[in-house]
Amino acid sequence: MRHPPYRPRELGRTGVTVPPLGLGCAPLGNLYRAVPEARARAVVRTALATGAGYFDTAPHYGVGLSEERLGRALRGQDRATYTLSTKVGRRLRPLAPGERAAGEGFVDTPARARVWDLSRDGIRATLDASLTRLGVDAVDIVYLHDVEDRLREVYETGFPALAELRAQGVVRAVGFGMNHSDALARLVADLDVDVVLCAGRWTLLERTALDDLLPVCARRGTSVVVGGVYNSGLLADPSPGAPYNYAPAPGAVLDRARQLAYVCAEFDVPLKAAALRFPFGHRAVAAAVVGAATPDEMAENARLFTHDIPDGLWHTLVARGLLDPDLPLPLND
Repeated sequence: MRHPPYRPRELGRTGVTVPPLGLGCAPLGNLYRAVPEARARAVVRTALATGAGYFDTAPHYGVGLSEERLGRALRGQDRATYTLSTKVGRRLRPLAPGERAAGEGFVDTPARARVWDLSRDGIRATLDASLTRLGVDAVDIVYLHDVEDRLREVYETGFPALAELRAQGVVRAVGFGMNHSDALARLVADLDVDVVLCAGRWTLLERTALDDLLPVCARRGTSVVVGGVYNSGLLADPSPGAPYNYAPAPGAVLDRARQLAYVCAEFDVPLKAAALRFPFGHRAVAAAVVGAATPDEMAENARLFTHDIPDGLWHTLVARGLLDPDLPLPLND
C-alpha cells in the first residue's frame, strides 16, 4: 500500500483542503541561484501535473519575485484546482535612490526592500500587494512569517488583523510559518490558529516539534504543514560538506544521516523517500511542502512521495537507535 495517498486533507475546520505534497516556492524567487522564467513556469506545471497542487509562497521570497512568477505560471489555470498560501509580516517597498537590496539568500531580485510591518493596515496592504503580484482575487491561507522575535506585535496587532480578515471572508485559513516550534506551540495554545507551517523541526533528524508543537496542535485541532523535510539538504545527499540548517552539517549529525541512508538502502528505499514520508506519522500533519528549482526535482519529489516503504524500515531504524522509540511512525494501514 502507498501511504499516504493523494487525497485532499482539510486544514483544521476551515474547509480548505490541501494535497499531502505541495510546492515550496522560495526557489522561484531565485533562492541561492537564478532560475530562468521558463524553468520556473515548468516547475509549477509539473507540480500541477503530479497532483502537488498546493503552492506556498511569500513576499520575502525574492522580494516578490516568487509571487510574480507563480502568478504568471498559474494564469489561466482553474482556481479550484489548486490551493494557495502566502505570508505577511514583511511589507515590500521600492528601493530609495542609491539604496542596495538585502539579498537574504536571494539573487537577481527586483529593486525592492523588505520592511517589518505587523500593523493592521500594513498586513492588509501586504496581502493586497501579494494578490496583485499573484494575479488572483484571494489566497486560501495566510501565514504570519518568521515572527518569533516580534511576539508582542503578533498578539497586539498582527494576529488580530489576520483573524479579522478571516472573519470577513477575505481569507479562509490563518496561521504562522517559522522554524521555531516552541514559539509556534505558544501561539497555537493561546490563539485560534487554523494551520502552522513548521520548517525543519519535525524530520528524520529533528524531533523538536514532537516535544512542544505537535501535541498542542493535536489538542487544539490545528493542522501542521511541514517544511524543510530534507533539513536544508542533508537528508537529500548526506555527503561531506552537506548543509544542515543552512550551515555545514556537524560531524555527528552527518554520521547519523549517513546511517539513516544505509538502513534505507537495505530496504531499497531512497533516503529522500523516507524523509518525505516520516512526518506523516503524526496525525496533526496535513501536508509537506518541498522546494524545487527544476521540473525534474519536482517530478522526483512526487515520485518519491509515493514510493512503497515497508513498515520494517521504520522498526529497524528504531531498533538501531536511529529513531527514538516514542516517535509516531508512518506505518501502512
